[in-house]
Amino acid sequence: MEVEVLFQYFPNLSKEQKEQFILLADLYKDWNMKINVVSRKDIDELYLRHVLHSLGIAKIQNFLPNASIIDVGTGGGFPGVPLAILFPETKFTLVDAIGKKIKVVDEVVAGLGINNVTTVNDRVENVKGEFDFIVSRAVAAMPTFVHWTRGKIKKESVHERKNGILYLKGGDLTEELKEYRTAELFSLSDYFKEDFYETKKVVYLPLKYRGK
Repeated sequence: MEVEVLFQYFPNLSKEQKEQFILLADLYKDWNMKINVVSRKDIDELYLRHVLHSLGIAKIQNFLPNASIIDVGTGGGFPGVPLAILFPETKFTLVDAIGKKIKVVDEVVAGLGINNVTTVNDRVENVKGEFDFIVSRAVAAMPTFVHWTRGKIKKESVHERKNGILYLKGGDLTEELKEYRTAELFSLSDYFKEDFYETKKVVYLPLKYRGK
């Protein structure tokens, strides 16, 4: 999938945002040869499997200026980097325990000229502060993820949707989410027509979720 398809799904991008999304692939391909953070197959389909997938969160939730978002287990910078391009006035903190992954994120962010991203090389449990939303891409089963991120979500919401977790996941999530009655599932196939998105979802879990 070339970058133009990304522009079809997000037609209101500024000239600068378009340039950043175009540059993104070159930066990742260059850095991935030095420090492998994306599989070879995926680097050839970066826009389909990583960039557009990350932006699936934006189809569910717009982030306001000065809102704070934490991307837990960001890996090479997904979903945090594409979301930071899309929401340049929102503050993003990208966290990963693996130093070489954060190095790639730092280099990509510098190459793109993004100034709304802070990176942290640590476990999320050690990160100070609270955030409006926690975003992530399938780094653990939901009960484990909820445990890791406990106490990291602000009580007061500035968005219409209550603060919480926005989690990119695929497959059948019935078992994993059975203890979260207030979890909402959004199928990305409702927004993106490519086959890759057939089973992909965004899971929204509000801060004050109710168990089963």
